[in-house]
Amino acid sequence: MKPKQILRGLEIEDHTLKLTERDIPKPSADQVLIRVLAAGVNRPDLMQCKGLYPPPEGASDIPGLEVAGVVVATGSAVMHLGIGQAVCALVTGGGYANYCLAHSGHCLPIPKPLTFIEAAGIPEAFFTVWSNVFDRAALKPHETLLVHGGSSGIGTTAIQLAHAFHSEVIVTAGSADKCQFCLDLGAKAAINYKDQDFVEEIKRLTENKGVDVILDIIGGDYFPRNLQCMNHDARLVQIALQQGTKTSLNLLPLMLKRLTLTGSTLRPRDDHFKTLIAQKLLKQVWPLLTTGQIKPIIHAVFPLNEAHKAHQLMESSQHIGKIILKV
Repeated sequence: MKPKQILRGLEIEDHTLKLTERDIPKPSADQVLIRVLAAGVNRPDLMQCKGLYPPPEGASDIPGLEVAGVVVATGSAVMHLGIGQAVCALVTGGGYANYCLAHSGHCLPIPKPLTFIEAAGIPEAFFTVWSNVFDRAALKPHETLLVHGGSSGIGTTAIQLAHAFHSEVIVTAGSADKCQFCLDLGAKAAINYKDQDFVEEIKRLTENKGVDVILDIIGGDYFPRNLQCMNHDARLVQIALQQGTKTSLNLLPLMLKRLTLTGSTLRPRDDHFKTLIAQKLLKQVWPLLTTGQIKPIIHAVFPLNEAHKAHQLMESSQHIGKIILKV
């Protein structure tokens, strides 16, 4: 007699990750159940552990926003995915476990050259970058993109995608090694923000014109400094606030340079919105992943029961690219 299969994962108790065992959830009509082989680690997971980022209504309380694995069950309305198919998926929670539910529209086939470990580093960063840089900010070929945190999972993805679509990329990063890695990945220039004033460097690099799009994960006092770096008709997209939510703002440059200031968070967006991003990625980006022109950058892999070490590494900001849990 086969032992009963159960979900084994990590839940948050007193701001600490604890092992938990639960019944395996059943997919609703438009969901699939994935046997998870790898899961990505993201800063929202750290924030959730600290009690600063509760999951949206209806989402699993288990952290984890992206997974790679094999479909083991499908809902009644799912027609394009089958049992045994290898997929990576963007999820609203539940990734830190051996089984996870995902909306079928947010699942994508794993490009053939990639392992499950590599594929687990795709969804969160690629969905986020495509939605914000190419849809919201409408980055065009030959425009210049400034990426703060160029060596992060978001940053390494933005460098590769912008470069692949013929835009120039300037990044900021916190060490010489990180800057060099970004240059090797395709950035035109890399600014060590610990040693250089990025505002002055941007002016020098662009001959005082400024950049056309900024992707910012920092916030705080970077916001007014970003305005000084922007070309006429430039767009700033704020997607995280690592240095705080408040700042002062001089509105005059906004008017004189016709700037667009916007921002977004991906996790609470509805299923249809995320499905549309997945479709665009499959058409525009998956061919590049399949040929190896771009790839997720994996810095370190930890077993699931050492997720706390993965969080410590991310907290230290010593990594380049993605941190993955092997389930």
